[in-house]
Amino acid sequence: MTAPSATSPVGTAPPGIAWSWSHLSLGVAYGLPALLVGLADPAQGAVLAVGMLPAAALGLRGTRRERVAVVPVGALAGASLLLGSLVGGTPWLAALVLLVVATAVAAATSRPGGRIAPVALGLGVPMVGAGLSVDPADGVALALLLVAGSVYAWLVSLVWPPRPGPAAAPRPRPVPTRAAAVAYGLQIGLAAALCALLAFGAGLDHPGWAATAALLVSRPRWAALRDRGLGRSVSVVAGALVACLLAGAPDVVVALAVCVAVACGTATSGSRWYVLPFFSTFLVLTLLLGGEPAGGAHWFAERVGETLLGVAVAMGAAVLTSRVVARRPGAVRPRRGR
Repeated sequence: MTAPSATSPVGTAPPGIAWSWSHLSLGVAYGLPALLVGLADPAQGAVLAVGMLPAAALGLRGTRRERVAVVPVGALAGASLLLGSLVGGTPWLAALVLLVVATAVAAATSRPGGRIAPVALGLGVPMVGAGLSVDPADGVALALLLVAGSVYAWLVSLVWPPRPGPAAAPRPRPVPTRAAAVAYGLQIGLAAALCALLAFGAGLDHPGWAATAALLVSRPRWAALRDRGLGRSVSVVAGALVACLLAGAPDVVVALAVCVAVACGTATSGSRWYVLPFFSTFLVLTLLLGGEPAGGAHWFAERVGETLLGVAVAMGAAVLTSRVVARRPGAVRPRRGR
């Protein structure tokens, strides 16, 4: 999730990697529970840090009234992950749910004035894919953790003073035609379903990672898809390397690194480049390596491999869709430009 930097002038693109000192201090407050718990158990500290990721991605809204938005965002992420965990035990059902949910949510974005559908498409549907990697019991726990983390983040954010930005003319959300929205939903749904089936068929430990990657990088415009695919690939490789390098380090070092990851993820929430996967990958692999430091090579290969698979399938699905629906009114196809 990216958003314009709070310091960027209206009408200008945010920097590649935005940095906000106010957001950094907020991120430190977000990561404080993970730090305290991590001093005793780094893996559990990483679990708490994962629960703060939606808040870190959202950053700090301008007014206190606007900051409550982090709570429904966290609830949406939690409910979506729980849905994925409930169907993850049956591969064909998991693939079908991904296809149906992606298509239905994408179709809902064609309704003028809707605010929930775009958020559900960008966050909720990928979290369904992420849920395929956990069993239902863990899905319930993680869903509750995401909700609790969002409520904690909202309460903490109220301590920060309002940051009203410069006045800007309201920009209406572009509303795709229903045909274009449905075609895009089918495109990403098929990509996610194929990734899930391939991962399940290969017997991977986390079959939802590839589907999640495909859903998170997919965009209707080819240039955006390409940039996000590249950004996620680089970020995941870097985050996995750092996690593996710190595996087996003293608990205090790992706990501090987890807190720093949350803080820096929050500080860079306004970046144009897709850098959040660096922090999320670091936290997820730190969680996995906490109980098995020697498994670094395995988890690195699976995380990076599934990410590259998801990006490749997302790009292939975009190209295939563009050819199938070429020259039809409202067709969604990769565009060679921005």
